[in-house]
Amino acid sequence: MSDLFRQSVDSVPPRPKPNPISISEADEHPLSDSSSSSADSTASVNTVRPSSREQPASDSHWTNYFAQELFLEKDDESQSASYHVYLTAPLDPKKGPLFICHHGAGASGLSFAVFAQQIRRKLPEAGILSLEARAHGSRVTKPGSEEEILAFSIETLATDALAMINLTKEKMNWPSTPRSVLIGHSLGGAIVTDLAASFALGPSLIGFCVLDVVEGSALEALSHMKTYLSSRPSIFNSLDEAIAWHTRSRTIRSQESAQASVPSLLTQTPSGKYIWRTDLSATTPWWESWFTGMSQKFLKGRGAKMLMLAGTDRLDRELMIGQMQGKFQLVVLPEAGHFIQEDVPEKTAELLVEFFRRNDRSALVLPPKGKKV
Repeated sequence: MSDLFRQSVDSVPPRPKPNPISISEADEHPLSDSSSSSADSTASVNTVRPSSREQPASDSHWTNYFAQELFLEKDDESQSASYHVYLTAPLDPKKGPLFICHHGAGASGLSFAVFAQQIRRKLPEAGILSLEARAHGSRVTKPGSEEEILAFSIETLATDALAMINLTKEKMNWPSTPRSVLIGHSLGGAIVTDLAASFALGPSLIGFCVLDVVEGSALEALSHMKTYLSSRPSIFNSLDEAIAWHTRSRTIRSQESAQASVPSLLTQTPSGKYIWRTDLSATTPWWESWFTGMSQKFLKGRGAKMLMLAGTDRLDRELMIGQMQGKFQLVVLPEAGHFIQEDVPEKTAELLVEFFRRNDRSALVLPPKGKKV
């Protein structure tokens, strides 16, 4: 992360979720009516697919970027979870690829909306799965209760992310997780790094990319977070006003991205005004632990690695040595702000398609044994 992250701390807000409408592309990815459950818990999935009888979607509606949204339910003795994800399935799940995206704190799965659209334009056979964390679109409560469980440790958030991936695989009747690239922005970068370091996806993982977060500068920036939370607007009169604030403050530099993602950051009050969906202050006890030790985990993570920054950032000693040793690819996009995937979605998609192609071992054709090359 960089000065851009610090700026975001003084001028960045979170994101909300629109109501589902229709998309013709959803018909290209039919869903099975069956869902499976794991041995140790009850898991069920509800799928929202827009109906052709509904009114046409606005240009910024989620259906213009994803084929479907899934509500994935999983209950066990300790919690009752209703996870929410956006999905466009790969044309062939056995071949993939599947780009699995995780947003940052206060954001939503739609922070990857325009990016997802650009991925499909550059790699039509690819799938995109955009996850939403608890209290950011997903909801985790105590069993038999409406009381939300306020637990935001990196281990808990990574467990939620893995559950969403596995439940999506079950719902789609994929025999295994498609060959995947993990992508995480800010806090999401810490989450996908944890998944990669623990080898949670096994051999399905091709590599992972972290967007605009570095352990050292992230920890430094946390001291400004409370000031940021107290200084940003707490209420908006309309969605247009909220979108305008995001672009005017340069929190998001792309009008199209702001129109796609900002409505999902907010919830409407009985008075008709809009407030933030996510209470970021409730996550305060976990802020420091999100990023502590991230550099070491990043370097030991399985698969190819990419670090994409919005500005020349101070790499800590571990990352500097790792970069000199060629352990990861570093890309700097000075034209972007903290929300890289929203500010320059086409460039971000282009870089990640190249990253996939360069590290996709399935494309290698080995000569038959015994024959000389």
